[in-house]
Amino acid sequence: MAGNLKRSHDGYLFVDHRASPGLPADMAIAAGYDPDQVREGKVYEAPTLGCAHCGTHVIINPWRTRERGWCAKCDRYICEGCEAARKAGAVHRTIEEISDMVNTGRWTLAGHMSTPILNRAGG
Repeated sequence: MAGNLKRSHDGYLFVDHRASPGLPADMAIAAGYDPDQVREGKVYEAPTLGCAHCGTHVIINPWRTRERGWCAKCDRYICEGCEAARKAGAVHRTIEEISDMVNTGRWTLAGHMSTPILNRAGG
């Protein structure tokens, strides 16, 4: 089951510069791209993973050799920030749970999404 679930949360990034000037090299580097892949006339495609805890998406590095963060409680991948928080003992909550709590109006959210701080509203 876990193997199917792991793949079910994959995403896909498609950046099309066939009709644009592309990204300047400094902007491409700042955004984590290889400048040659996002210059004028290029199409950049890459798989992504969504983090179950903070909702961010990370572009998969095909040359990565270390293991990706995985949460056994929700049986999903998590980003490096959330993996560090998990190892440090953070309370387990998925992005859906956090969103539901804030949407009730009884909770407010502060901090970073990998280490969210939930406060009772009005308190």
